[in-house]
Amino acid sequence: MIEWITTDGLTEYRAAEAWMEQRVAAIAAGEADECIWLVEHPALYTAGTSAKAADLTDPDRFPVYDTKRGGQYTYHGPGQRVVYVMLDVAKRGRDVRCFVRDLEAWVIATLDQFNIRGEIRQGRVGVWVERPEKPRNSDGSTAEDKIAAIGIRLRKWISFHGISINVEPDLSHFTGIVPCGITEHGVTSLVDLGLPVTMDDLDVVLRDQFRFVFGDADQGVDTNPVS
Repeated sequence: MIEWITTDGLTEYRAAEAWMEQRVAAIAAGEADECIWLVEHPALYTAGTSAKAADLTDPDRFPVYDTKRGGQYTYHGPGQRVVYVMLDVAKRGRDVRCFVRDLEAWVIATLDQFNIRGEIRQGRVGVWVERPEKPRNSDGSTAEDKIAAIGIRLRKWISFHGISINVEPDLSHFTGIVPCGITEHGVTSLVDLGLPVTMDDLDVVLRDQFRFVFGDADQGVDTNPVS
């Protein structure tokens, strides 16, 4: 069974990290179910293990948190759904790349329910959408914007951290970093693409599409694990 938790309001980042650490340890010890935790954070930047100092272009704008997840700099803030994924990767084949592809497929399947074509790109983790209405790139290719970021960490084959999907964040907040180290593409959101989607709308579809990608049963719990 997978426990689904949705926390209303804004969750402090270090408190979320601490809760995930405890839950991952409990899952690894066989003392707790796997867990999908849906949260929002106040505006902040996080630095993954590959983050470059030069990509933090406005270090005084929001709090900056070093984290041991994979990836570079990302933004979290109101209007962005953060999906913390605490799953047993060992029982899913012990293939980290395959697991990340499954996370990408989950996001793409979710976006498809809103008639958005999400795509992955070689060498760029995350999910992208083409923006043909924008000027083409310098190489003549179609402009693309990132709509979802993915960065995970494993401990004893249990994953944590996870996915962030832009529903209606303030996109100007991304200008304080080079998101995921990529300068030639922009960032978008469901609302920026012209869809009046709410966080609740996204949550319903995320849960529905999860079972098609991962094939797991689940249970729902409405609680707030972080006080």
